[in-house]
Amino acid sequence: MAKKPSSDVVVVLGLGRFGKSLALELMAQGAEVLGIDSDEAVVQRVSDRLTHAAVADTTDEEALRQLSVHEYDRAVVGIGSDLEASLLTASALINLSVGNVWAKAISNAHAKILTQIGVHHVVRPEHDMGKRVAHLVRGRMMDYIEFDDGFAMVKTTPARFLVGHRLGDTAVRTKYKVTVVAVKRPGEGFAYATADTVIAEDDMVIVSGQVRDTERFSELT
Repeated sequence: MAKKPSSDVVVVLGLGRFGKSLALELMAQGAEVLGIDSDEAVVQRVSDRLTHAAVADTTDEEALRQLSVHEYDRAVVGIGSDLEASLLTASALINLSVGNVWAKAISNAHAKILTQIGVHHVVRPEHDMGKRVAHLVRGRMMDYIEFDDGFAMVKTTPARFLVGHRLGDTAVRTKYKVTVVAVKRPGEGFAYATADTVIAEDDMVIVSGQVRDTERFSELT
């Protein structure tokens, strides 16, 4: 049997609400998941839904080594509220030379320390979701993704000035500093937008650009 790509083999440490949800979603996407938690009852609740599940102290480097965690290329620290356990677990993974470590943070200070000890990817689920929903509540945005460098992509309905015109004639990039990347007709999938694309009133568009520029564009009527 062919070995699975490293992206399809993941260890999740801490099976609370976030860790459990992540582990189960990874399984649903076809990944193999080793879930580890210090609470036996928590592990028992998910043991039949994960590839492997183990009860262990995630802060104990030797315990993780015995579970072969050092052989994994991807690991996620799902511990949030117990800062000491979060930091010690992340530190153990770095010491074990796990290639890609993600960790949940619950504050800016928590995120900063995780970064300082060598965590490769720090996520703040509640904070990030709050920002995303705030953007969706405003304007015509239907979906919103923000990247680390201040770049964003949004799914939105088209502003009135775009309707019925070739994109190349609207000067949208010059006037609003955004690019219409794709267009979705009702009942069809998304298609790449070109200068010759004519936008209809009931279309949906994907627009990219700097965060503030995409915000302003989504607020146009």
